[in-house]
Amino acid sequence: MKHSAGRLSGIEPFHVMNILARARAMEAQGRSIVHMEIGEPDFPTAEGIAQAGIAALQAGYTHYTPALGLPELRAAIAESYLHSARPDPGRVAVTPGASGALQLIFAALVNPGDRVLMADPGYPCNRHIVRLFEGEAGAVPVDATTGYQLNADLIRRHWTPRTVAVLLASPSNPTGTVIPPAEMAEIVRTVDALGGVLIVDEIYHGLVYGAEVVTALAYSPEVFVVNSFSKYYGMTGWRLGWLVAPPSYMPAIEKLAQNIFLAPNTAAQHAALAAFSPTVQAELARRRDLFHARRDFLLPALRGLGFDIPVEPQGAFYLYADCSRFAADSRVFALALLERAAVAITPGVDFGSNRAAQHVRFSYANTLENLREGVSRLKRYLAET
Repeated sequence: MKHSAGRLSGIEPFHVMNILARARAMEAQGRSIVHMEIGEPDFPTAEGIAQAGIAALQAGYTHYTPALGLPELRAAIAESYLHSARPDPGRVAVTPGASGALQLIFAALVNPGDRVLMADPGYPCNRHIVRLFEGEAGAVPVDATTGYQLNADLIRRHWTPRTVAVLLASPSNPTGTVIPPAEMAEIVRTVDALGGVLIVDEIYHGLVYGAEVVTALAYSPEVFVVNSFSKYYGMTGWRLGWLVAPPSYMPAIEKLAQNIFLAPNTAAQHAALAAFSPTVQAELARRRDLFHARRDFLLPALRGLGFDIPVEPQGAFYLYADCSRFAADSRVFALALLERAAVAITPGVDFGSNRAAQHVRFSYANTLENLREGVSRLKRYLAET
């Protein structure tokens, strides 16, 4: 390259994509791979949603929509929140995935050198998007004692004069843990008292198993909430998400959306309207129950093999496991497991630097039959090493 931006040095590749590429190459050679590395639902998009997308294309809905999205979709998203937390549709922006929502938020909030606190381990793209806008991700090491989540005390202790915002994810990727409602309420009060802005990633909210989960919108209209049609709604490839913003930020969000994205995908927006229909909602609830059953199989199975998983994940479709009993380097472990046992998992290095070499992430976005086969292969591999 003749010239490149300095920010590239702070943006790392997604290492799991190397695992996936190798797994696909092995499959092309005839190997059977059990995939536990992929962070997306294994189900196809629900029929009602897919048919609505097809109908939209056939009806000629192929032109730009308003930058903030179809008014009827913004209204439907607002209506999906419980009445006590229901935002005005004017505070909703439809975006190209949750990643697009985070880009708009950080573009509106972050000046060069500003810090955004977030948990380590955490979803890697979050810190990279902050870096894209010349900010600094303030990675806060978390562990089982706080459910792998930030709490009010950690936020106060890591706050600096350069800190402008806090990003939470509940349920989280990679740990699947949920911030309890009382703790979320205290975090909202704490960040407000410190003069910062709270951003809450709620993209796995529909996939919660037995725990109580409440949107951060229930505690304040001054928080940013990010959600997506990818995980619970099973529309990963449609690339559609949304944000709910404090009223004072909406002019900035709209201006940025106009300039960066022009508009979200039109056919995907029409398809997403069907996601709120009773028929589709029933199907999504059925799929959530299948994820729940998969978690209840895989969690004790991995613990039985010797992986340390100290906190039961209450949501998403991930298990974050300490593999130090078997290897000193999780990346080496993951690559060896793929080559010798044909099981694909994600090394902890993708999720930060806090004991990353000692952890791996298992995704249970796969059938129970395949998960059982994966555990069987794991057992044989561990017995042989």
